[in-house]
Amino acid sequence: MKKFINAIDTLLDESLLGFSKAHADIIQLNTQPHFVRRINPPKPGKVALISGGGSGHEPLHIGFVGHGMLDAACPGQIFTSPTPDQMLAAAQAVEQVGGVLFIVKNYAGDVMNFEMAGEMLECQNATVLVSDDVALPKAHSTGRRGVAGTLIIEKIVGAAAEKCADLATCKALGDKVNNATASMGVALSSCTVPALGRPTFDISDTEMEMGVGIHGERGRETLKLSTATEIVEHLASLIDEELKPKKGQPVLLHVNGFGATPLMELYLIYDLAAQFWEKRGITIARSLVGNYTTSIDMAGCSITLSVLDEELLKLWDAPVHTAALRWGC
Repeated sequence: MKKFINAIDTLLDESLLGFSKAHADIIQLNTQPHFVRRINPPKPGKVALISGGGSGHEPLHIGFVGHGMLDAACPGQIFTSPTPDQMLAAAQAVEQVGGVLFIVKNYAGDVMNFEMAGEMLECQNATVLVSDDVALPKAHSTGRRGVAGTLIIEKIVGAAAEKCADLATCKALGDKVNNATASMGVALSSCTVPALGRPTFDISDTEMEMGVGIHGERGRETLKLSTATEIVEHLASLIDEELKPKKGQPVLLHVNGFGATPLMELYLIYDLAAQFWEKRGITIARSLVGNYTTSIDMAGCSITLSVLDEELLKLWDAPVHTAALRWGC
């Protein structure tokens, strides 16, 4: 394992300090417990949006704190859920009488800890559970995982909250986007968690892991490495089967890197995915390509498709100013 590290135990603290210094115009770091909050307080009465999860997925979630997205984010240790006291402290710090909406990826630890925080909060609160990963069946014992579609929900709901939509409206909107979003990922290599010191699974140079998770989980199947066209066909077909977008329907196409895939390859994947849906009469109305929901140093990518309507298009286009996403401000 070769990484830029002083000590495994201090890696997260030191990384958060660097992040807060690099983006001091946007966010403020709170320690003991750790959370990141937007530096400019939201309007009184605005719904406070809070998300979080294990570190190692940067820029998710801390990179999406700021105007038009999250009010606060709670980073846990690498691939480890943040604690309820982090979530409670973050909520109390940014709540502006409008209530709190938690945006939670569907992982057991995250769900349990956010539920505990919600129970301890004295203000109104609700949760949007993100479950966009079609690598798992809907009938899976714990439900589908939340992966790269999380960013899309945070952006769209964040825009609505910025326009002072109430808690019930923001919650319904988040659920709507989640139901209209599907993702599927593939890995060419595993990731190496610093505390473990070795790859989380073994894969040869001639194999790929189809349907991989973002915490180094193995996928639904290990396949022989194939061409980019064949890989995209596999990923996109499963997403298309899930969402069944209609001809002429506008969609957002998001190609996300897992941390070690060059942009040159991600744009190739985007072109092939766009061709897949354009041949079916689907309108690629918006796009996003890059490393946004990573898995430390994993080589691979995911494709996410969100079916849009006029309301969702306007909310996606609304101004945003965060460390990782910014336009219109």
